[in-house]
Amino acid sequence: MIETADGPLLLPFWRTVLAYEPVGADGLRDPSRRDPGLSFRPSPHRPLRDRIHVDVVRAPDAVEAARAAVEQKPFGPYGVALADADGNEVDVVPGDRLSPRPETADWQVLFAAMAFYPVDRPARAADLASAVAGLADDAGLPLMVDLRPDGVTIDGGKDQWEDGEGSATPRFVDLAGRIQTAARDLGLSADPTRPRFVQLGLDAVDLPAVRAFWAAVLGYSEDQRPFLTDIYDPRRLNPVLFFQPMDASDAERRRQRNRVHLELFVADDHAQTRVDAAVAAGGRVLAGSTAERRTLVDPEGNEVALVSLRRQ
Repeated sequence: MIETADGPLLLPFWRTVLAYEPVGADGLRDPSRRDPGLSFRPSPHRPLRDRIHVDVVRAPDAVEAARAAVEQKPFGPYGVALADADGNEVDVVPGDRLSPRPETADWQVLFAAMAFYPVDRPARAADLASAVAGLADDAGLPLMVDLRPDGVTIDGGKDQWEDGEGSATPRFVDLAGRIQTAARDLGLSADPTRPRFVQLGLDAVDLPAVRAFWAAVLGYSEDQRPFLTDIYDPRRLNPVLFFQPMDASDAERRRQRNRVHLELFVADDHAQTRVDAAVAAGGRVLAGSTAERRTLVDPEGNEVALVSLRRQ
């Protein structure tokens, strides 16, 4: 959710950079239903840069088209940032090919190695999923296979395709080639514009404390690789959250309540357990919370709304 004084002004920007589709008057959703939805809530304007921001990785042509559509030149330390009219930033990062080999032309590196194949009926999606599962098992490499009514996304997971130095491992390249062959044998063609990788970044002064809170409240696991601050959904269903160091002397920005914040929906009988874990990790529950909607804050004041869903 993004708080803003003018949601309709911001909506076209976020629809373009995320390649989302509209829902109702003020909502956006991923057409593949893989990444979180986005909504806008009225709020006074806050001029300072948010501590929570979004990374979106898409095919290079899609990134160029998004930049042209919002009529912005990228900025920032990596030369990939764009900003909406309220100053909320998003790093829109161009991906790359998995390898120069034609037998992996369907695959892109978007932090995760991914390929998407449109299908015209569920049986074709099932056939591809079955083939991918068998090839992945034979190779001993885990893959996520996401079936939707209009297509199949094959996702290697963030950084799981590489050798630690940014190059694809020969085993993964070989598996990707076998999957591409299987897909084409089924008469399927990849759509390179569809895949995207979305992750959320959070600036923090005390990274370990803030990271521990978010791992607890989201039910995430901490990535143990020493060069990453990521936490991730152990089921690999929800976006990665990573943490960046923030200057402790930037007191004004630290005091500003985030305009971008998360809503977490959990079953009613799991909600209290999640709240207890978040409080034990250094968070607190804000006054005014209800049993159905509790607002939790991390050790540095970043909020997450925990919404309880009753089982039918």
